[in-house]
Amino acid sequence: MSLTDLRAMIEVLRREGDLAVIDAPVDPNLEIAEIHRRVIEEEGKALLFTNVKGSPFPVVTNLFGTNRRVDLAFGPRPEALMKQIIGAVDRIMPPTPKAIWGERSLAWDMLKVGLKQVAPASAPILEVCRKERPLQGLPALTSWHLDGGPFVTLPLVYTEQPGHRKKHNLGMYRMQIFDDSTTGMHWQIHKGGGFHYYEAEKRNEALPVSVFLGGPPALIAAAIAPVPEHLPELMLASLIIGGKLPVVQDPHGSHRIPAHAEFVISGSVQPHVRRPEGPFGDHFGYYSLTHDFPVFNVSHMWHRKDAIYPATIVGKPRQEDYYLGEFLQRLLSPAFPMAMPGVKDLWAYAETGVHALAAAIVRESYSREALATAFRILGEGQLTLTKFLMITDQPLDLAKFDVLLERILERFNPETDLYVFDKTSHDTLDYTSGKLNHGSKAVMLGVGEPVRELPGHYEEGPIDEISGIEVYCRGCLVVSGAAYEQEPELASRLLARLQANSTRWPLVMLVDDASIARAQTPFLWTVFTRFNPADDIYAGMNVSRHHIGYDLPIVIDARMKPGYPDEVVAREDIVELVDRRWNEYFRT
Repeated sequence: MSLTDLRAMIEVLRREGDLAVIDAPVDPNLEIAEIHRRVIEEEGKALLFTNVKGSPFPVVTNLFGTNRRVDLAFGPRPEALMKQIIGAVDRIMPPTPKAIWGERSLAWDMLKVGLKQVAPASAPILEVCRKERPLQGLPALTSWHLDGGPFVTLPLVYTEQPGHRKKHNLGMYRMQIFDDSTTGMHWQIHKGGGFHYYEAEKRNEALPVSVFLGGPPALIAAAIAPVPEHLPELMLASLIIGGKLPVVQDPHGSHRIPAHAEFVISGSVQPHVRRPEGPFGDHFGYYSLTHDFPVFNVSHMWHRKDAIYPATIVGKPRQEDYYLGEFLQRLLSPAFPMAMPGVKDLWAYAETGVHALAAAIVRESYSREALATAFRILGEGQLTLTKFLMITDQPLDLAKFDVLLERILERFNPETDLYVFDKTSHDTLDYTSGKLNHGSKAVMLGVGEPVRELPGHYEEGPIDEISGIEVYCRGCLVVSGAAYEQEPELASRLLARLQANSTRWPLVMLVDDASIARAQTPFLWTVFTRFNPADDIYAGMNVSRHHIGYDLPIVIDARMKPGYPDEVVAREDIVELVDRRWNEYFRT
């Protein structure tokens, strides 16, 4: 069995010596976030703040800030069971009594998946109900000084499709606290809760919403997992737990709620009502800007009498979402070939905000099969928002991006293997196109046998207007020069100079600081969050039979540009405050 609730995880971390308890008074406005960021940067302990200003509730953060703590939360069983499930599909096809009997242990495990109704007396979540100013005293954090206010950052938002209660969704959508009874509801274009709200608006109905905080860690993993729409996240949570999820009927609401949650916030989202929400320093490492989003009207809040408030901080990678994302990709990767034939492995890079970059190892059993598979990937669930997709047929560890990029560049034919599609959908948090939810995509292929030998050291001399030159990997050069606002045409001039010099480097990244080439995380974060393919890919090209063929080298302009939101940076006085109080937080 996996951990059954939040406090079970806290106790495990306490026994393992992986929990720091901070009894000093701390402010949920910026101070807790700055402490958290410093600790997670050093891969430090989970943090339990017991004395939070303005709130009777303690706050726990950094629960998943290392691979070790993720393993403690979920254990090896979910991954092993997922591999067993996928393997069983092959073993029982065609189905025979002997084959089915051979999978009896799996069948027994699957019978444990589901929901288990418990009596109200056995549900700690029903200990306290607040109807008057229900959100008062909730220690929602303000993480960055330009944020629009405090946000609930680990909300597990539960909805049901209007008219089809069995079709339910559990997602994680940030919630800005407006006052003691209303919040924002940041439903993005590709989110299941947003689909339910769309259906409710068509019926001119309010959508009932329940927001869970705490409970089994498996609920958090399930809520952020990129599963198909028809797969209920509560079933995935049950599978991760290894048993049925205990739920209880909300006496004042229409939903069943997790019996062992810490808080459940209940209410509804009215149709056709919007309110400005944001800014918010998000997991892209920038501020997402103020936009109109639906409004959540809270009718009541249940909580344990000694409830603990779970929170997380997002910002530049790596944060907690990075480690959870790695776990979910390991868990779900065995299912990719079954859902998308031809895909052998798939990886989305959390260092880029997830949707900005993905890569896949595919089958190439006939010419251009890899391209067909790329289209299949871009049509699948949340993968439809992928901005840059890289495809190869070479076996490798996709998490090692430099290895992947070298394999592709060795095989990449720019005439046939680069596709740019404009006027497509973008992640709501990606502002590189200048238009919310809209942008472009690119697909880059590198399959078959190598067609070139890649340079590994730069030996081509100075480049006019370029002040920094670094090598990221064989074949990929990273250079820096003037800022975009000073020299917006620098990328096109750089391309002309590289062409005139007959450069051997097939891919050149123009950035604001070339030193980002020295490690994977800053390279991926800087490059792939700062360019829109249709605007910022530069290459010689020709058009034939409605196809654009490109010439080497390819230059990508990944400099900061006008209209991009600000990078998140801690406020100086908060940095000084935490510096001054550090020994007070962590008394020895």
